[in-house]
Amino acid sequence: MAENNSGANSGERQFVIQKIYTKDVSFETPNSPEVFRMEWKPEVNLNLTSESKALDPNTYEVVLSLTVTAKLGDKTAYLCEVQEAGIFTLAGFPEQELKPMLGAFCPNTIYPFAREVIADLVQKGGFPPLLLAPINFDALYAQQIQQVEAQVAAGAAGAPEEKPSH
Repeated sequence: MAENNSGANSGERQFVIQKIYTKDVSFETPNSPEVFRMEWKPEVNLNLTSESKALDPNTYEVVLSLTVTAKLGDKTAYLCEVQEAGIFTLAGFPEQELKPMLGAFCPNTIYPFAREVIADLVQKGGFPPLLLAPINFDALYAQQIQQVEAQVAAGAAGAPEEKPSH
């Protein structure tokens, strides 16, 4: 039997992971070795962003940036920054579905790889393992859309009224 592949050309949706890779990485322990002598009860903060750009009409790069800062009191134990990226083929998606794919689905696909890089760096830095919790990228994307819409509405409400000239 011959397989019919004409669906990809007739508007059928296509999602392909071409590559996932570590784009940039940094690990700093600015207060070592002192922090190794302190009781290990860190305050851990995670900052997360993602961005995407078109490489060609159906190919996109999505970059997930994570910054993890662990502090013991006022001393930074470590600062770990990772940019994990992916190249994805997204064909046949209407615009209203393409944005959530790039803003939520692709970052969700990349996140486990970024978690692994961070866990490895932290442990190799001499610290106890750090296992980042799963993240609901759909909820984060929805929250981001709401913030943008609120800013647009606030900007429109705060715009000066045009006064007729005399």
